[in-house]
Amino acid sequence: MRAAAFGQAHGQRAAACLSSRVVLALVLLLASAAPALAATRAWLDRSRTAMGQPVVLNIESDQDIGQPDLAPLQRDFEVVDTSSSRRMEMVNGRVSRSTLLAITLQPRRTGELSVPALDIQGQRTPILGLRVTEAPAAQPGNANAYIETVVDDLTPYVQQTVGVTLRLYYAVPLVSGQLDIDPPQGTSLQRVGDDVQSTREVNGRRYSVVERRFLLVPDRSGNLTLPAARFSGRGAGGGGLFDSMLGMGQRSDLSAVGQEQTLHVQAQPADAPQPWLPLADLRLRYASTPRQLKAGQASSFAVEATARGATRAQLPELPTPRVDGAQVFAEPPQFAESFDGPTPVVKVTRQYSLVPNGAGRLALPGLKMDWWDVKADRARTASLPDLQLEVAAGSGSFADATLPQPAAASVPTGVQDSGRQDSSVVTATAPASGLRDPRLWMLAACGFALLWLLTLGWIFLRARRAPTRAVARVAPAPAPAPEARARFGLPDLRRALDTGTLDEVGQVLVGMAPPPARDLDAVAARLADPAQRRALDSLRRARWAGGDGTQARTALREAFAGGPRWISPRAGTTDPDPLPPLYPQR
Repeated sequence: MRAAAFGQAHGQRAAACLSSRVVLALVLLLASAAPALAATRAWLDRSRTAMGQPVVLNIESDQDIGQPDLAPLQRDFEVVDTSSSRRMEMVNGRVSRSTLLAITLQPRRTGELSVPALDIQGQRTPILGLRVTEAPAAQPGNANAYIETVVDDLTPYVQQTVGVTLRLYYAVPLVSGQLDIDPPQGTSLQRVGDDVQSTREVNGRRYSVVERRFLLVPDRSGNLTLPAARFSGRGAGGGGLFDSMLGMGQRSDLSAVGQEQTLHVQAQPADAPQPWLPLADLRLRYASTPRQLKAGQASSFAVEATARGATRAQLPELPTPRVDGAQVFAEPPQFAESFDGPTPVVKVTRQYSLVPNGAGRLALPGLKMDWWDVKADRARTASLPDLQLEVAAGSGSFADATLPQPAAASVPTGVQDSGRQDSSVVTATAPASGLRDPRLWMLAACGFALLWLLTLGWIFLRARRAPTRAVARVAPAPAPAPEARARFGLPDLRRALDTGTLDEVGQVLVGMAPPPARDLDAVAARLADPAQRRALDSLRRARWAGGDGTQARTALREAFAGGPRWISPRAGTTDPDPLPPLYPQR
C-alpha cells in the first residue's frame, strides 16, 4: 500500500513538472514570435481615388507571405492583379529579408470604403480606409473636352509641398490648345516635369488624356482657394487632322473649365521640431557601410534619405557625423526627384569618407533627422543605427597608433554636426617614436620659447641702433585686398523665387551683395533702384508684417529681372569709421 501511494505521488509530481515545462516552452515560443508579429505592415498607395482608377494594397513582412485569402476583398473591390518581390539588406553585419506583396484593387462603388483585414501567416493586417469619388464625366455642351483636378492633400501645413495634378480629357484630335491655372493668393505654384499622355475610357467613350503636374507651397495658414483650370483650343473636324492643319477641313473650338479646390492650410504647431520639415514620410538607410578599415586610410560609406511630400529645395542637407577618433569628410549630395501619383518624392544620397586615427574599435553614430508627420499630426525622428567598426593597424606613422578605449561607452548616439568638421575630433598622432615621452615635448617647447625671446631682443637692439632717417623711410603701399565676391547670383535668386520659401529668398538677396550684406536693411541701403527697394520692402512685410507673399514674389521677379543694381562707390571713398581717429588728420 505504501509503495502504491508513493508511486502515485511520484507520478503526480512528474506530471506537474512536465506540464510546467510545456507551459514554459509555449511562453518562450510566443516570445520568440513576438518580433515577427510586429514586422508585418500594410498600406495603400493613396487614401482617395475615383471610380475607374485602381489602388494598390501593399503588404510587407519579414516572413514568406505566400498567397493569402483575398475573398474578403471581393465585397467592395475587384482584384485586378497581384505581384510579389523579395528584398535582402545587410546592415552592421546582420542580414534582413522582407517580402512585398502588391495587390491592385478596383473599387466597385463610391463612398467611404474599408479595405478589410487579411490573414498573413496567422497575422491580421490593419483595416485601411479609402475614399472613392465619382468618376469625372463630360460636362453637357463640352462633351469633347473637360478637366480633372487632383490635389495631394486638402489639409496641408504651412510650407508643406502639395502635389497638384491637372488632367485634360479630349475626345477629338487637337490642332492647338493651351491649358492654364492661376496661382492662388498666398502661395507659390510651380510646374514640374513633362506632360504625360495616355488614353482612358470614361462613360463608354475613349478619351486622350494629358496629365500636367504642379507643386503648391502655401505661405500662410487659413482657407486657400485653388482657382479652376482653363483650357482653350481647336480640334480637328470631319476631314481629319492633316486636313484641319492645312485649312481644308472644318475646325471646332474647344474649351473647358475645371472646378475650384478649397484647401484648409494649418499653422505650424507650437511643439514642431526645428527646422520645420512637414512630410508624408521620411526614411533613412545605409546605401553602403565602411569596409576593411585601416588607421590613416580613408574608407567610404553612403547614407540615403527618401522623403515623400517635399522637393529638393525643402529637404535639409544630410549632416556630417562627428566621430571620436576619426575624421569624416562629406561629398556634395546627389538628388533624384520623382512622383508617386500626385505626391512628390525626393531621394538624396550623400557619400562620406572616414579616416580613423588609430587601430581599435571605432563607434560611428547613426544620423538623425527630425520631421513632422502631416498624416499623423505628430513629430517624428528618422534615425540610423550606430555602427561598431574594427580598425586594423596602419602603416608609417599610423603603425603603432591606437584608438582610446574608455571604460564605459562614451560615444553619444545621434550626435550631429551642421555640415562642418569639428577640429576637436581629430586625434594627433606622434610622428616619431622618440618623442612619445611628455618630458621631451616640454624641453623642446622651452627651447623654442628661448629662441623666440632671443630673436625678439636682437630685433629690438637693431631698431635702436638704426639711424633716424630710416624711421622716415616711406613704406611701400600695401597691395589692395581682393574684393569679396557675392555668394549667390541671379540664377539662385530665380530658383529661390520659384521653389524656395520667403526666408530663403531673403538669404539669397543678402548673399548677392558684393561683399555679402549683414541683413536686408543693409541690402536696401546698397540698392540704387527705387523699384528694387520697394520690392524688398514688400518681401519684408510678407515675412514679418502679414503681407502678401505672392505679390512680394511677383514684385521681386519684375524688379530683379536683370539683376540687382548696386550703388557704385566713388573713387577714393571708403565706408565711414564709427570710431574717431586715434591721431589728428593732416
